[in-house]
Amino acid sequence: MQWFLVAVQVTLAVTLLTGAGLLLRSLQQLNRVSPGFDPSHVLTFQISGSWAETADMPSLIRRIDRTLDSLRAMPGVEAAATTSALPGVPFQYQVEFKLDGSLDINRKILADNRWVSSGYFDTLSIPLLQGDPCKEGSATNDLLVNRSFANRYLANSPAIGHNLAAAAYNDFSSAGMVHGVVADAREEGLNVAPVPTVYSCLSAPNPFPTYLVRTHGDPMAMAESIRRRIHQIEPGRSVYAIMPLQDHLDEASSGNRLRTILLALFAATAVSLASIGLYGTLNYLGRMRQREVGVRLALGAARSRIVSQFLFQGLRVTLYGCIAGVALSLATGRLVASMLYGISPLDPATYIGVLILILAVATAASFLPAWRAARVDPVQILRQE
Repeated sequence: MQWFLVAVQVTLAVTLLTGAGLLLRSLQQLNRVSPGFDPSHVLTFQISGSWAETADMPSLIRRIDRTLDSLRAMPGVEAAATTSALPGVPFQYQVEFKLDGSLDINRKILADNRWVSSGYFDTLSIPLLQGDPCKEGSATNDLLVNRSFANRYLANSPAIGHNLAAAAYNDFSSAGMVHGVVADAREEGLNVAPVPTVYSCLSAPNPFPTYLVRTHGDPMAMAESIRRRIHQIEPGRSVYAIMPLQDHLDEASSGNRLRTILLALFAATAVSLASIGLYGTLNYLGRMRQREVGVRLALGAARSRIVSQFLFQGLRVTLYGCIAGVALSLATGRLVASMLYGISPLDPATYIGVLILILAVATAASFLPAWRAARVDPVQILRQE
């Protein structure tokens, strides 16, 4: 029963360590991903507004453009823009588009739709590949598409000059001519590959868009200055949700980090319990077999052989637990598959690393009681007999 419980502890330790290792490797892969934009030195915030302002859209657009111009004129500000959704933070608004007025039912054109103002691509350092960026005060409905959109839907012709319009009209649908192509950016999250995206050039997608301000230094150092400037030009409005863009990205991935930390703590606890179980069981077994060991030593048995026998007994149970743990990890791999990025739930490097760690811990936990069992004095044991 004692050895069975030790094997169960090893099994659970292997399973938890494998899950923690997979999540940790996934985070490492995610940290190596280039988002396609530069989130450093970018401050984000919103300004209060009212949906009643949308009754006079030209006036609303002028108000927001006036605010952007004032922000761009501030010392220490490199660029400023508005957007309907924060880049790199999960937000999907997929729309079906018509290309040049036609709708092909056999080849749907699906793309993420985002509204951005002039200066958006400069603020986030997203390269412009072809054409022109969004222009402030443009009299036409300008659109830009990313490289993924151009490669998937416009690979046989130049992207610039095509007309796009939402297949189903609504008050927020996009329609206009493609004036430029930009590089791919992971707009929907750092763990989501770039998807076809249509950028609609509009600084006022709603009365309270998200403002992005690129600063020369620490973005939070500009927070109070920006707040005062906005209150100067619009005293009746409040500025809220001021924080760096990098903090938004960290917050978006905080769930994965928390799961990794918790699973790692559980795994460390399981490994500790398994090593304590091995040590205690072998120590107890050594005490129970003192007479046998003493007689064997008196008959000429080598102490190294006694140590190896006890050590092998502990490692044999550990090996059984490892086999069961690997089998359980393979069976439950689908539970963590959706949390992983860039690696497989069957990642061999993780499994090999876990097994090496468990065997090393088991060897260390088994060696001391094995060595102690072989250090008995055969003369004293024979006298007791």
